[in-house]
Amino acid sequence: MRFIGKKYDDFGHWGDWFANGWFDIIENAMGGVDSIRQLWKDGGAYVGLERRKDDEPFAYWIGMFAQPGIQVPGGFYFIDFPETFLGVCWIYGEEGATHGMTGACAQKLADEGIEIVPDQDGAVWSFENCTCPRFTTPDEKGNVILDYCYFVK
Repeated sequence: MRFIGKKYDDFGHWGDWFANGWFDIIENAMGGVDSIRQLWKDGGAYVGLERRKDDEPFAYWIGMFAQPGIQVPGGFYFIDFPETFLGVCWIYGEEGATHGMTGACAQKLADEGIEIVPDQDGAVWSFENCTCPRFTTPDEKGNVILDYCYFVK
């Protein structure tokens, strides 16, 4: 898939995305979110993409996954990811708290015998996939489910 978004040096910046309608621009470029759901049932979500590699600066992108090869709107960047598997952890709790629990996901995958695969440069990519309605609609206890994903074997 193709990830389309904007790169940052740190977390945050989500307010800019909603205020500027940047998710809407990407959704329009991909022909609506249903087009990506044909490739991936949990597509169409707003994504916080992270890249980590020892001795290199942390990198954070906000954006969305789209179909391979689609035209990237002006002002946005893209990363093409090869077809692969995802290891997905569902993190349940209050929306603000779920982001702080993502660190346990890598260990949980390892405990289940699932190997995280670095890219060709040795970097590990992971992302928050804020899917609707799991993440956007709190349950009767006020909790949501955040999908936290790694590329795996």
